[in-house]
Amino acid sequence: MSGIQNYINHVALVLDASSSMSKLSAKVVEVADQQIAYLARRSQELDQETRVTVYVFADKVECIIYDKDVLRMPSLKQLYRVGGMTALLAATLKSQRELAQTAQLYGDHSFLTFVLTDGQENASHRCPDAPTRDPRELVRAVATMIETQQDNWTLAVLVPDQMGKREAVQCGFPKDNVAIWDATSTQGLEEAGQVIQQATEKFMVGRTKGIRGSRAVFSTGAEAVNKETIEAAGLAPVDPAQYALIPVARDVAIREWVVESGHSYRTGCAFYQLSKSEKIQAQKQIAVLEKKTDRVYTGPAARALLGLPSAEARVKPDQNDDFTIFVQSTSVNRKLVPQTRLLVMI
Repeated sequence: MSGIQNYINHVALVLDASSSMSKLSAKVVEVADQQIAYLARRSQELDQETRVTVYVFADKVECIIYDKDVLRMPSLKQLYRVGGMTALLAATLKSQRELAQTAQLYGDHSFLTFVLTDGQENASHRCPDAPTRDPRELVRAVATMIETQQDNWTLAVLVPDQMGKREAVQCGFPKDNVAIWDATSTQGLEEAGQVIQQATEKFMVGRTKGIRGSRAVFSTGAEAVNKETIEAAGLAPVDPAQYALIPVARDVAIREWVVESGHSYRTGCAFYQLSKSEKIQAQKQIAVLEKKTDRVYTGPAARALLGLPSAEARVKPDQNDDFTIFVQSTSVNRKLVPQTRLLVMI
């Protein structure tokens, strides 16, 4: 008689330790330790085994923790040291090559790697860990590796600017697995940590629904929100008699527009259409609208669909031809955006 297979997550952090990270080094440790504490808590809550690997890279690439039980992880305080250039491609290749040697027996194994860098590649061509000295060959090697990874592998990268994003996409990273962070401040690094946490939440909740990997960890677009992911998250449509969709005709406060449209207002009954990047608080509910049918889905799992943790997190609306995201408002004065729609729970 076969037993139930464990969900086993292999989560890797591949951290830039070049000289330019020196001003942020204490914050890197803090953010990494917070991520590990979060992983430990969610692993217990979701009954998933999580093992953590940490690589650091500068002129060379070093594995400082390998596949260690998340519940037994030390702080990175004594392990993270900066100095040198940025061997980003060598670090990406080495981390994935070595993790691929991890045994995948007796369980449903999945690999999730986050690479964090504050600059462009400039040292892999002379890094002892690189398979070749030719920069173009290195780019091809990364692209080929990503293209041939199995469906239980997810590789994401956080870069400092649009140029870094273009380079990452040229190297084969799926565009929705590339995020830009503000590498000029500790606040920017704090927000990068929140982005990683959101992506991890989406990944771990997805695992409980049988999703093994993702090419859209940082997206709220069609790759992340679609019929399949909504079904996998267990979201059921709301009875159409329980809500109204109201076009927003002008710049107006939310309570005023609800009342003017013939509905009574109570705190939390109205959801505005997400139209720009913004922070969403932990208590705010999310609703998803199917454009073609005006069918609405909501519930606790709708937050997980976007990777929203149980804390404030920033979300941006990505291109999605089929679904629209709505956010619960608890403010009576929130200004609505003309040419959007308002969702009112009756």
